[in-house]
Amino acid sequence: MSTSLSTSPSSPGTEQTAAVLRPHAETAYAVELAALAAADDRPRPERWRLSPWAVSTYLLGGTLPDGTVVTPKYVGPRRIVEVAVTTLATDRALLLLGVPGTAKTWVSEHLAAAVSGDSTLLVQGTAGTPEEAIRYGWNYARLLAEGPSRAALVPSPVLRAMAEGKTARVEELTRIPADVQDTLITILSEKTLPIPELGEEVQAVRGFNLIATANDRDRGVNELSSALRRRFNTVVLPLPATLDDEVAIVARRVAELGRSLDLPELPSALTEIQRVVTVFRELREGVTADGRTKLKSPSGTLSTAEAISVVTSGLALAAHFGDGQLRAADVAAGLLGAVVRDPATDRLVWQEYLESVVRERADWKDFYRGCRDAAAL
Repeated sequence: MSTSLSTSPSSPGTEQTAAVLRPHAETAYAVELAALAAADDRPRPERWRLSPWAVSTYLLGGTLPDGTVVTPKYVGPRRIVEVAVTTLATDRALLLLGVPGTAKTWVSEHLAAAVSGDSTLLVQGTAGTPEEAIRYGWNYARLLAEGPSRAALVPSPVLRAMAEGKTARVEELTRIPADVQDTLITILSEKTLPIPELGEEVQAVRGFNLIATANDRDRGVNELSSALRRRFNTVVLPLPATLDDEVAIVARRVAELGRSLDLPELPSALTEIQRVVTVFRELREGVTADGRTKLKSPSGTLSTAEAISVVTSGLALAAHFGDGQLRAADVAAGLLGAVVRDPATDRLVWQEYLESVVRERADWKDFYRGCRDAAAL
């Protein structure tokens, strides 16, 4: 757990920890969570900080009776959030599935923060994740000195969540080797974790559940076994449905990141955000917004998260090396890096898009020049 000495408000209903680059959700949005808890008079599952209704309101946003504005953390179909929250109130674990950049990790963190008040019980999945990361490990100095004992045992985040009745998180479940993934089967089906070295077991107390995130489009993905998949209720997070939705998401996250990075306040960046998002959506979908021109798609995912990164980098350029106004040239370099992942094929896709689409848009002349200049560097 991290600590800080001071906090300062950053926007209505939120707090930012001054000394921390990225506070945990329960810290950054402590004001909103407290206001929701005070206004929440609906039934709460055991050990939940908020009712399912309040958790959904925290994710989707709204205005409370006392006037507190709860900012939306997720922009998308309400039913998706309601199903996810309801799943956590049952004995089924939750699997958030989607292509990269669909806010799976973001939603997972905020769900854990709202339900348990603690989003830090996290296992980060990689190709090298061992069983100990999900089950438990040992303090080998004590193990050698004293033999197997509870004092020598090092609990995993999942084991801690079971014992404390909280929500555990497993990120990138499909990147974990299949035999390690299956360590979760007994935990999720029996709600028990045996410790044969001690002749004991840890039984999950009420309030425990688990959120996993996964995607099936990246390289290095390990399919989930049918036995493990049955232990989850799968909720698919889609890409933003409309241009306006995606622009709103990017604009809000860029503003939050700008404050956390102490970037100077710049005049409205909406025009360049709309252009970046339009480019991403057209290349991602393989057709222009008006449906008239078919396009080749590059190898990258061109996710909303990448659009946020492109615009944030552009803001930093404009603030530190520009005239204080976000311009096409500021986002062009980041855009090129996001689109051209495979130089052999993606560069041709990008050049064709610039010449056949961007060049023909009368109000995109500066954007065309900026992208052409960046490609020539």
